[in-house]
Parts: sequence; structure tokens; C-alpha cells
Amino acid sequence: MSAQSSATDSPQAPQPTGPPPPLGRPKRQRPQVLVAFDRFWQRVTDGLELSQLMSQFQQDARIGFRFYRKDFDAGASPDERRGHRILKNLQALAWAILEKLTPARRVLLLLAVILLLLPTGFEYHNGGRNVEFSGPSFQFWGGVILFLLLMLEVADRVVMKRDLEIARDIQNWLLPAQPPTVPGLSIAFATRPANTVAGDFYDLFQRRNATQGEGVFLLAVADVAGKSIPAALLMATFQASLKTLSSTPCSLAELVDAMNRYACGNSQGGLRFTTAFLGEYDPATRSMSYINAGHNNPLLRRASGAVERLSVGGLPLGIRQEAAYETGALTLGEGDWLIIFTDGLVEAQNQVAEEYGEQRLLAVLEAGVSLPPDQMLQRVIAQVNQFVGTTPQHDDITCMLIKAGSL
Repeated sequence: MSAQSSATDSPQAPQPTGPPPPLGRPKRQRPQVLVAFDRFWQRVTDGLELSQLMSQFQQDARIGFRFYRKDFDAGASPDERRGHRILKNLQALAWAILEKLTPARRVLLLLAVILLLLPTGFEYHNGGRNVEFSGPSFQFWGGVILFLLLMLEVADRVVMKRDLEIARDIQNWLLPAQPPTVPGLSIAFATRPANTVAGDFYDLFQRRNATQGEGVFLLAVADVAGKSIPAALLMATFQASLKTLSSTPCSLAELVDAMNRYACGNSQGGLRFTTAFLGEYDPATRSMSYINAGHNNPLLRRASGAVERLSVGGLPLGIRQEAAYETGALTLGEGDWLIIFTDGLVEAQNQVAEEYGEQRLLAVLEAGVSLPPDQMLQRVIAQVNQFVGTTPQHDDITCMLIKAGSL
């Protein structure tokens, strides 16, 4: 008999009739209290890790101290005793904090501090008799007043933050979201404010000038002196004047001269000036005329590897009404890169106050010279972020990358 028939005729092993045994120990379900606490913690922290929260706290502490530090001089005389110097600085810091509050809130803060320092009770000793007096919990009422002050300050901050977010949205509408199609050029740009709103500006649009007609493109990158709301308001006036004056057929020199005269009327005697780089590109000839009005020199990296700095121009806009501006000229060849940026990029600092600098920017460009501008821009921003680490951003950052290709 074959092995096959023997296996068929042998008695069958009994088959299990119940459910299969579990492969492992059943997983215990977490208590609902812990699940609810996890959801609460995730909502409070926005999903950040403890190390990220600590880094954020350190950054906020530096910004807060810098904010109050502006209102008092902590640089006491080196001959002054150390204890006296520390006491003097603490007193100046306390006044700097108090003066940020309204008079009514100052009184509430001082009252809260006094209540927190008062004892909850006291004892009276008379011979062998000890009499203990226990009064109301002054610390409790001091904490209540501090909580009330905190809620008032938070309410002010929320209202201000909402208004700033509206201002940021309006500012974003003023800036182009995508670059226009320019024959022979690939373009990418981005800006990142140090605060909610920025004083940096960039734009690129087609205009009609006095010679080439409708075929030229105007590119502009500007930086208003200062930060936050004052700089953002002046940036909006700069954008409006640029759009209005560009609609009139004129040369680039005439446009910049008119922009300077307009800026002088809104610069508070030259205190609120604007640095700007403006250029006109003609796709038919691949030529560009430009004026650098006190701005950081843009970097022109030729396909051969040579680097040029575009410095021809004059004073920042808004300093002197009769200022004269020279016009520079160049021709973009295939493979050339043009990098236009504001000082917030190259002056970004790390924890040891070292600046990012032009050389690091050029090194990133050399390492990815074959990339398109949008990917190159991502590399630049990523390296700047890595360089500064947790150091607070002290100025707005704007960068425009232009790569010349084939027509």
C-alpha cells in the first residue's frame, strides 16, 4: 500500500471546536481619566514636546527681558559695589514693568505684592501665656488680584493679536502670492516677519516705461527702517506709491526719483527711511537696468562661478529730497543666478551673536546651483533656521531668487 493510501486510512486527529486561543495577553484599556488628560495636554501644548516647550519658554524670556531692558540702563559703573549694582538694576526693572501698566493696574499689582508678603497671622507672648491671632489669608486675595490682572492683560493681548492678524492678512494681500511668468526667468520669493507684521516688501509685475513700452518687468525688494506696525504702515504706503507711479510711462531713474520725493514727505525728517532695490528686466534683450537705494547689495552669480555685487544707486529713499541716483546695467545669461535679500537674512544671529553672512548664503547657492529657485529658497530658509537655532528672530527676512534659463 502506498504512503498516500496509508495516510488516508489512518484515523483522523480530533479537530478543535472552540475559538482559537489568544496569541498574547489582552491589551489593557487605558483609564478614561488618563485619556481625557492626554487630550487636555495635547490641546494646551499644541502637541509640542517638553524640550520644545522649554526652548519656547527660553525664547519668550529673552524677548521679554529685551523688551523691558530697553527702558532702563543695566550697565552700571564697574566701580560700583556688586550688591548695590544688582539692587539698582532690580529697581529699574521693576519700574520698567510698572510703567507698562495703566495707573489703576499698577495700584492693583502693588496691592497684590503687599498682600502676598503679609503674614497669615501672628502670636502674642505675655509671660507664660501665648495668644495666637489668625486672620484672613492675605496670600489668597493677593493671588486673586494677580489672576485678575493676568486676565485683563490677556484680554488686551487677545484683542491686539486679533487686530495684528487682520493687519497681517491685509499685508499678505498686498504681496504677490506667486511670481508672474517672465520669459527666460525662473523666480521664487518669500518673506518672514520678525513680528506678526513686517516692514519688508517685494513685488514683480509688468509695466510700461518710456522706451520699451509694455514689455518690461519691474522687480522690487524694499526694507522700511524699524519693525512691526509702524514699519508695516510705511511699507503699505511704499507699495501704493510704487504701483501708482509705475503706471506712468517713465524711466527707472525718474520712477525712483519720484519715489524718493514721496518718501521724504512721510519719513519724519529722515527717521523712517526705506532701503530698496528696483530693477527693470527686458526679456527681449535679457538686459536689466537697476538702482540700489541704500539696500544690501544683491548677489549676481554668473554661470561661470564669478560673483558680482549690484551696488550702483544712491541713498535710501526718504533721507534727502534732492538725492541723485545712478542707474546700473547688466545682462543675464543662461545659468546666471540673482539673489536679492534684506538685511534680516544675512544678519540673522545664532546664540553666540554670530551673523549668518553672505558667505554662507553663497555656499548654499554653490551647493545647489542646478536646483530650481523654489527648491533653492527652501534650502536657504532651512539653513538659516538651523544656524540661528532657538535665537529669537530680530529682523524681517525677505529673499527673492532669480535664475536665468533659455528663452
